[in-house]
Amino acid sequence: MYGGRMMIEKLQTLISKEKLAQRVSEIASEIERDYQGKDIHFICVLKGGVVFMADLARAVHQNVYLHFMDVSSYGDSTESSGNIKILMDLDESIKDKHVIIVEDIIDSGRTLSVLKKVLLSRGPASLRICTLLDKPDRRVAQVDIDYTGFKIPDEFVVGCGLDYAQKYRNLDYIGILSFEEE
Repeated sequence: MYGGRMMIEKLQTLISKEKLAQRVSEIASEIERDYQGKDIHFICVLKGGVVFMADLARAVHQNVYLHFMDVSSYGDSTESSGNIKILMDLDESIKDKHVIIVEDIIDSGRTLSVLKKVLLSRGPASLRICTLLDKPDRRVAQVDIDYTGFKIPDEFVVGCGLDYAQKYRNLDYIGILSFEEE
């Protein structure tokens, strides 16, 4: 309900299941090439990145370790400081390890730019960023992305881990969510 009117959620496919699977496989090949003979430590920022990280980890054919963090942006929303609060931290050190932050989507880049600084301060051998979706039109903080699945327009998207009110995470495609009056 919105202002007394019923709103219907409409989904339009942006990226098909087949295109997602193909691109995940291509990113896995790029990572294997870049980390040949090395153990890789994926860090997923909960919750959205879980589905993509699981798909990516299954596509990489070398040792991959999975780690999870839960972070939250906080403070005055008009302030561009990008402060983050770590709600759940890593349970082991990343010192001297090859780390890839795995994200579902990067839009403003504020939280990720601060998280990258935090993780770099912990002394990894390398730190790269991998995202399924990149929304560059929304970027306000500089973030260098090493592996990108798809650049997308500034639309509200769901599926493959992305949600609206905790719904749609389990879709096997990326859809644009819109609302229409009933």
